[in-house]
Amino acid sequence: MKSQLFGLLLMTGLFVAQGCNSNSATSSQDAVDSAKTVNKEVQPVQKDASDFAVAAANGGMMEVELGKVAEEKGVSQRVKDFGAMMVKDHSAANDNLKSIATSLNITLPDSVSNDARKEIDKLKMKKGKAFDKAYVDMMLDDHKKDIAEFRKCADNCSDSTIKSFASTTLPVLEKHLDSIQAISGVKK
Repeated sequence: MKSQLFGLLLMTGLFVAQGCNSNSATSSQDAVDSAKTVNKEVQPVQKDASDFAVAAANGGMMEVELGKVAEEKGVSQRVKDFGAMMVKDHSAANDNLKSIATSLNITLPDSVSNDARKEIDKLKMKKGKAFDKAYVDMMLDDHKKDIAEFRKCADNCSDSTIKSFASTTLPVLEKHLDSIQAISGVKK
């Protein structure tokens, strides 16, 4: 009886040991595969791509804040509507950029730069038609600069994901410029 029990325990021990070994092999391979994946994800992003992402995030957050101000303080319904479009479109672009930046280990700012804050605060001080004019002028200048920067990145950026973001965002920025030019009466 003791020998049967001993044999049964020995067999059970062998099955357990074999199972552990096969799991160890699988676990070791999983660890190697995981390390390869981590190494791919940790590759540093080129400075041009990182700098563009940070600047685009700052600009996008500024557009959202200014859009909210325009919705509140604008006199013209067209200015208010344009502000609402800025909030909607730039919030979506900002969310997309945050997702991309996370996947590329790029740290984006969580609030606008000090220079952007000064511009926002300066615009908030204006009232009535003076506000509308200042906001429209700012949006004209800002979108011309943004389009140039996004086009430059779309054509030359070293990171394909950031390059794609710039390419897909460019038509939205061009639509914004067309809209603000129509509001201002400025021809292309």
